Amino acid sequence: MTVSASDLNNQQVNAVIGFAKRAAPFALLVLIWQTVALLAATALLPTPVAVVTVLASETFKGPLLFHLSATLTRVALCFFLAMSLGTILGLVMGMSARVNHWLDPWLQLFLNIPAMVVAILAYLWLGLGEPAAILAVTISKLPNVVVIIRQGARQRDPELIEMAQVYKFTINRMLFDVLLPELMPYFIAATRSGLSLVWKIVLLVELLGLSNGIGFQLHLYFQILDIKKILAYAASFMFVVQAIEMLIFTWMDRRVARWQR
Repeated sequence: MTVSASDLNNQQVNAVIGFAKRAAPFALLVLIWQTVALLAATALLPTPVAVVTVLASETFKGPLLFHLSATLTRVALCFFLAMSLGTILGLVMGMSARVNHWLDPWLQLFLNIPAMVVAILAYLWLGLGEPAAILAVTISKLPNVVVIIRQGARQRDPELIEMAQVYKFTINRMLFDVLLPELMPYFIAATRSGLSLVWKIVLLVELLGLSNGIGFQLHLYFQILDIKKILAYAASFMFVVQAIEMLIFTWMDRRVARWQR
């Protein structure tokens, strides 16, 4: 199928309009920040230009990339562990009333334990280091994933399962053609909330007991009251997370919309 020049032009225009719509709220935020900073005229609220200048300096001449990579590695590992274990437990609890009966009290317990308490106990029991940090973050995120996936498993259509059994679907077809399309909206919700929660908890455990990472740097600059570097290091990680949101989660939302048509 050939694509005309007018179709390409329309696609380009739509892409530009879509980018402008996504960028507009951020531009407004920066404008408000710049205005308030100029009116306040205090070192406690630097302008966006000053923060970007520090960000560039720390990126190309400072240790920002080293600490950012350390944090991203922890986030990726904890996210993978929490999503994998949480998805399995959520599916089992959603499909089995007996398993849910025995595990739900434990789930409620871990849902209500503050992440800081989990991190402190992990450091006290396992010592200051990576294993304790990874365990604390995974435990803190795991219950949230279980709750969302369990709800999705409960909401599945039993008639689709019966239809698949009548037509003797293989396990692969049952998984990818029946269960996965139904559960994908819940999986995306767990993924999106999981990423936002995991990186916040990772920064917390870095601040409490590790010697590198964005959280460690934020704690260091807090001690010397360097507001510009605090904002610069925080912005660097938020930029990465926002890029993941725009490039990956937006694509996943489109795929789910196609499956549900």
